[in-house]
Amino acid sequence: MDSRVMALGIRDLKFRYAPGSAWVVDVPALDLEPGEQMLLTGGSGRGKSTLLNLIAGLVDPAEGRVFVGGTDIHSLHGAARDLHRGRTIGVIFQTFNLLHGFSAVENVMTAMMFSTIPRREHRGRAEQLLAHLGIDRPDADPDRLSVGQQQRVAVARATACDPVLVLADEPTASLDPENAVTAMDLIQAICREKNAALLCVSHDPSMKDRFERQASLEELARGEAAEVSVAAAGAGKRG
Repeated sequence: MDSRVMALGIRDLKFRYAPGSAWVVDVPALDLEPGEQMLLTGGSGRGKSTLLNLIAGLVDPAEGRVFVGGTDIHSLHGAARDLHRGRTIGVIFQTFNLLHGFSAVENVMTAMMFSTIPRREHRGRAEQLLAHLGIDRPDADPDRLSVGQQQRVAVARATACDPVLVLADEPTASLDPENAVTAMDLIQAICREKNAALLCVSHDPSMKDRFERQASLEELARGEAAEVSVAAAGAGKRG
């Protein structure tokens, strides 16, 4: 696959916390096409969140390249990287990471600060997206919303700028089973609607029935991501 046309393209990506220590992340190659959805599994402390931070450009690798929307995010620095991240990547955090003291609509508007969306359009766009996701109190403080509603605000914030890639880090870990099902239905549906690729990391076994394409960190390190993709594509055609 050509990383220049992928939503996500990883090449020879490696990261470790100290020289001479074991690699925490070792991914020879991984590609996600626009609209493609993939589940990445692995136990706690195995490097899943670190990989997402590398993809988002929040941590720099020891080696390798990460293309998001055709641009190597680690070739950019400072404001240029922030702008590219804001334009192309949405992140859904395990604990939502909503800003206290900001209303639901203001939380969504913060995602547009590093985008090219005109500032005069921020509030209207945020309110429209929240309404689309079932939030009818955009000026409410997130602390006064239910856990399920907070997750919807987090999804709205992650997709407010029509990203090419959404990263979901254990998105159901803070939810009860019923809200977890609703949240994942919502996340996957909004990504399909916006044709955004979705990379979801989780050790929740119930996730496996939701994704045709799956891989563990160990499979990525062995270079088996392409084989997993081919198998998933075949399964999709049979369905």
